Amino acid sequence: MYKIIIADDETAVIDSLTHIIHQQLKESCVIESAGTGRQVIELAESFRPDIIFLDIHLTGINGIEAMREIRRENASILFIVVSAQMKFEYAKAAIGIGVLEYLNKPVDKEAIRTTLNRAIKQVDEARKQRSSALADKEKLEIVTPVIERGFLYAMLYRNGKEEMDSFRTFLGIHEETGYVMSLQLDEMHGQEADEETEKAGDVIQREYSGIRDVIKSYFRCSVGAVMDNMIPIFVPTTAEDEEYQLRIRVIETARKMIRDLAQTVGVRFRLGIGSIHDFYSLAESYNEAMRSLASNSTDLVVHANDLPISGNYDSDYPVDIENLLFQNVGAGNRNQAVYYAKIFFDWMLAQYSQNVMDVKLKTLEIVFHAERIGYENGSMLHRFTMRSEYLETVMGMFTYEQLYEWFEAKISEVCRNILTKKEQSTVDLVKKAKLYIERNYAKDLMLDEVSRQLQISPYYFSKLFKKRTGNNFIEYVTNVRMEKAKELLRNSDKSMKEICIEVGYSDANYFSRTFKKNVGVSPTEYKEEGIALYCASDE
Repeated sequence: MYKIIIADDETAVIDSLTHIIHQQLKESCVIESAGTGRQVIELAESFRPDIIFLDIHLTGINGIEAMREIRRENASILFIVVSAQMKFEYAKAAIGIGVLEYLNKPVDKEAIRTTLNRAIKQVDEARKQRSSALADKEKLEIVTPVIERGFLYAMLYRNGKEEMDSFRTFLGIHEETGYVMSLQLDEMHGQEADEETEKAGDVIQREYSGIRDVIKSYFRCSVGAVMDNMIPIFVPTTAEDEEYQLRIRVIETARKMIRDLAQTVGVRFRLGIGSIHDFYSLAESYNEAMRSLASNSTDLVVHANDLPISGNYDSDYPVDIENLLFQNVGAGNRNQAVYYAKIFFDWMLAQYSQNVMDVKLKTLEIVFHAERIGYENGSMLHRFTMRSEYLETVMGMFTYEQLYEWFEAKISEVCRNILTKKEQSTVDLVKKAKLYIERNYAKDLMLDEVSRQLQISPYYFSKLFKKRTGNNFIEYVTNVRMEKAKELLRNSDKSMKEICIEVGYSDANYFSRTFKKNVGVSPTEYKEEGIALYCASDE
């Protein structure tokens, strides 16, 4: 079906063209008409025609201006000009607009038919191209998620550069760097929680397509497959992205996405975010994202930089257990780390109890890797000779009970060191924040400014500060200012306006109200009480 508009201020011309077009196209067309420039513009917006026949000399807005206005909204419409006078300047303007043909009145019937046939062929070709493009897009929409899942899988398991480059080319990834996020079910505990987790996992599998759409509405990214109720996500970055500002934007966007997913899917998620790495080292960013999720943080969105802080295997090798062991080591979660260490050790005995040397070597390997995590977290001091007795100790053991006791002790030691370091790091961050506030309380202090000084996100800093001090940021700054104001009121002759400015307030009335709210009396009353006490002590 072809949609055609005839725009002319002569009814006879409209009737004549309508008759010719109906003869030519039979029942395969719908024709509307307009008598003025304004009418044809408004009709084109609502009717969305394929072809418009129009006169240059329309009432009100002329045909040239009408075509320009219509072209702004619809670039595919074909214009055929039918006019009694085709002046040079009109012809020149029409060329710029992209008119298909110019027909002079009175118009020969055969010329109308010939021009109409040309127009119909162009409409058919455009529709064919559009249909082909949509079919290609549909195929791409089907295959792209599969390619993205393959790409994330290759990335996580550190496949070769050649394979990574193939995925990169297909997905149109031109950036040299990026980061990985890990979307995971919010943790639940207990038997009932296990059942709920299983049900939620079924929901994730069933609603994967919708989850993917939500993720892509917030990030330009590649989305991996569901793996143990977790979905990995790769987000490319450009060299122009400043790390700190990017991190803040990502966290805020991620928090909105998590809320949207909870409403859309009906289950709660957590998101771990790794730091930026080059394209061929993205597995490190993934590991950071997983360590973020394994941290003690209760936040639904955790960035690796806010924390104080593969290869091919046999088909039966418990990669997930090993990863969970190392994730919990990195988080300092001793109980969980020991739990997964025991599962892994039991697997070794069940599968390879006769291979004593292999079991001992694997135990040493895991301890070395756990200690490496401890070094990377800054929680352990590496000394070249610190492991000198490991090999002799392990090889001299006669029972697997002895080996496991040593294994558990080493894993526990690393976890305790990491947890102690994390605690110390958070204490140090708060100390730095307090010192910065102490030195800058007279300024217009903002939480964003202090968090930038500490190089952590405002959201994480706000929660950490409240946890450590018992006050939120504004309350703490206000308390500091009030103490400074009390000191100045007691020990100086400065005016109220001077004191107000010196402790960070530009409005004396606001300062006075804040002082009374926090101290219980106005600044003037406080000063007078101090003077009275001083005089009484002199007497």
